[in-house]
Parts: sequence; C-alpha cells; structure tokens
Amino acid sequence: MTFNRRNDRNAERESSEFEEKMLFVNRTSKTYQGGRRFRFSALVILGDRNGRVGMGIGKAKEVPVAIEKAKSIARKNMIMVPVENGTIPHDIVGVNSTSRVLLKPAGPGTGVIAGTVPRSIAELAGITNMLSKELGSRNKVNVAYAVFDGLKNLRTAKQVRALRGEAQPTGGAQ
Repeated sequence: MTFNRRNDRNAERESSEFEEKMLFVNRTSKTYQGGRRFRFSALVILGDRNGRVGMGIGKAKEVPVAIEKAKSIARKNMIMVPVENGTIPHDIVGVNSTSRVLLKPAGPGTGVIAGTVPRSIAELAGITNMLSKELGSRNKVNVAYAVFDGLKNLRTAKQVRALRGEAQPTGGAQ
C-alpha cells in the first residue's frame, strides 16, 4: 500500500510540525480489454501557519498512496512566504498556464477573502488577512500553481532595499 517504508517513517516524525489539507482527488480511467482501470491524483497543501507552505501532486492506483506521495512532494517543495502583520507585503498577480490569481493585502480583521484553493494555501502559510481573485481558468491545479507563483515572488521592503543596494532610511526629516 505504501510506496516507500523508509520515507514513511521519516514523514511520521516530520508531519507533527506541518498541518495538511487535501484540496482534491481526481479519478481517471483507461479502458482495457478486460474493463476499466482507475488511477487517482491528489493535490495536497502542507503548512506550519508560520510562513512555510508547500504543495504536491501525487498519482497512484489507490487514493491513500496518491495522498502520501503528494505529502512527500509537498515537503520537498516548501517555500517561505513573507507575512507582515498577518497579511502579504504588496499586491501581486501569480500566473500559471491560463490561470491568474490576484493577491492583495488587507487590513486587520478582514480575514481571508478568497476561493477554496487560495484560501487553503493562505491559511496554511499563516496569512490571516488577504483578498484574492481568480482570473482566467479556475482549474484547481493551475490556480494552486498560480498562487504559489505569486507567493514566491513576494518581497518585503527590506529585501527590495537590499537588492537595490540602498541604505536603510533614517528617521530625520530632509
């Protein structure tokens, strides 16, 4: 049933620090001479609600195995999201294929106003106030990749200053 016992033991130790959310399971079938054969793919999001979030898609002949594969892939594809006061630092549009997702910061008390996929990713990343809009295709896999593209490209003001090589701003009036 499992795909690798050694990885499963390591996963049990690591999984305590991450929360997981299974976004969807897709079933595909192929017809052979003796009948249909089904395969499943699962989209899983892992996050620690403290700026770290990962996404994985696993495929297998059984649902539990597909979920385990997706979890292990999500652990390998972790990204750090800059969260400032419970929201993101600036507006950004994430793009993947024909899906685009607009992510906007929101004031305290707003909550996460988003579709199913962006909401799940934002909550597991530790974002508590954010607005989002899915533009173009609403395919869950493409939307998830688009949200990750947007989150990967977020920069704090401090990071941008460092990239430009500018000095820290002073408090005096000029």
